[in-house]
Amino acid sequence: MTDFLFILAAALLSMGLRSFAHPMLFKLGSFCILGTSFLLGYFVTGRWEAGGIFAVSWLMLPWLEILTRVRKARLPLVKPMHHQYPPSRDLFPDLASLTEEMEGEGFEQIDDAGWDWDDHRQFFRLFYKGDEHLQAAICLVDQQDVAFYYLSLSSRGKDGRVWMTWNYPFSYSMKFSPQYHTNRLRGDRSMLEMLASHREFLAKAGVSAESLVSSDPEEIQAVMQRDLESQIAHNVSVGLLLPTEKGIVRYSWRGMLFIWVQFLRDFVRLS
Repeated sequence: MTDFLFILAAALLSMGLRSFAHPMLFKLGSFCILGTSFLLGYFVTGRWEAGGIFAVSWLMLPWLEILTRVRKARLPLVKPMHHQYPPSRDLFPDLASLTEEMEGEGFEQIDDAGWDWDDHRQFFRLFYKGDEHLQAAICLVDQQDVAFYYLSLSSRGKDGRVWMTWNYPFSYSMKFSPQYHTNRLRGDRSMLEMLASHREFLAKAGVSAESLVSSDPEEIQAVMQRDLESQIAHNVSVGLLLPTEKGIVRYSWRGMLFIWVQFLRDFVRLS
C-alpha cells in the first residue's frame, strides 16, 4: 500500500507541476513523470534496472509513431493552395469566436484557403492588419483521427526575413528556412497576449515599422504557398526530406531522428 501511495503522490506532483505556466516548474513536472515511471517499474519488479527501463520507455515511445506512420508518409514538393470552404462547426467549433477575436484586434479577414493531400488537410483563415503590416492566420490541421488548430502572426521585412509568433501545440516536424525567426507561445495565450508578445519580439530583434514590407492582401495566399514550398525545399537541401517519385518527398532517417529530438524538446519544453 505504501508503494502505491508513493507512485500516486509522484503522479499527482507531476500533473500539478505541469499545470503551471512557469517554464521551470513545467520542466520539473516533465522529469517527475520519468520519476513516477521509475518508481512504478521498481516497486512492481523490485529491480532498479526495471525502473530505469520504465522511465526510458517514455523517451522511446515516439519511435512507434515514427516507424509506423512518419516513415510511410509522403508529401508533395509543391502544395497548391486554393480557396476552401470553412470546416463544419462540429470539426472546428472555435472558428467563429477566434475570428471575432481577430477582428476585435483590428485585423481584416482576407480569405479562406487551404490544401489537401491524401488524408491530410490544412485550412487557413487569413487576416491582415495594415497599420502594422501584420499578417495573421487561424489554421486547422486535420489528419486522420487527429485535429488541432493554432494561430500565427507574421511580419515580413524588406530584406526577406520573416518574424513569426505562433502557438503551434507541438515542436515542428521540419526545419524553418534561414530567413524565418519564430517566437513560440503556449496555446492558452489570448490574441491580445500574442499581439503583445509579437510586438516585443520585433522590438528585441530591432525591427522597426519602416523595415517591414506592406503586403497586398490579395497576394497573401500566394506568399504563404511560396513559403510552404520554400520550407519543403529547404528540408530537402538539409537532408531531412528525400525526393522519391516525381514531385513527392518522404522523411529520411535523419529526418525521423530530427522528429524524435523535437519530441524530447517538447517533453521538457526547451523550445
